[in-house]
Amino acid sequence: MQDSFKHKGMRRQLIAQLRQDSRITNEAIFEAFDKIPRHFFLDLAFVEQAYTNMAFQIGAGQTISHPITVAFQTQLLDIQRGDKILEIGTGSGFQTCILCQMGAKVFSIERQRELHLKAKKIIHDLNFTPRLSFGDGYLGLPLIAPFDKIIVTCGAPDIPQTLKDQLKTGGVMIIPIGEGSEQIMKRIVKVSETEFQEEELGTFKFVPMLERKVK
Repeated sequence: MQDSFKHKGMRRQLIAQLRQDSRITNEAIFEAFDKIPRHFFLDLAFVEQAYTNMAFQIGAGQTISHPITVAFQTQLLDIQRGDKILEIGTGSGFQTCILCQMGAKVFSIERQRELHLKAKKIIHDLNFTPRLSFGDGYLGLPLIAPFDKIIVTCGAPDIPQTLKDQLKTGGVMIIPIGEGSEQIMKRIVKVSETEFQEEELGTFKFVPMLERKVK
């Protein structure tokens, strides 16, 4: 797939829209959006719509999130170069690439084999090298933990203790919580091994996070 001047112009128009959201203040996020061709992650039929603030089906009943949601979750992570980040729900791989472009060391889990394999190819083609795993996101990656940051890109019914355990003290997890059609975005800060601070940061819509279900 080509990344033409037209696509680059459309990206800059999208970035201009993102800049209008006062919650997004990290300039590195806009730079990452400019570098990553979002249309690579969508079917050819949606190329013209790739740079609108819309979510799209990407197969296996999953979606690529709204650009503003990707930007907002990334803003909440407060990424520092070299951060070790666990991503639950690779999906299309777009969020993964944004994190990589911003200098994070990314470890990502996807429970849908179809999406895992598709994202792996696209991410490789873009010359990023995160560690991609096929498996149950609820389990995290205990052998690689602890992580500086954890980002969950699907709606969980509650906050998995396994993931809380895999955060460093002082680490941050961004996770949408709720079993209905909408979820509350939460930022969890691990104050100590036994103490966590929670902050609610608005309502969003995500596909559900499913436990012990890999396909």
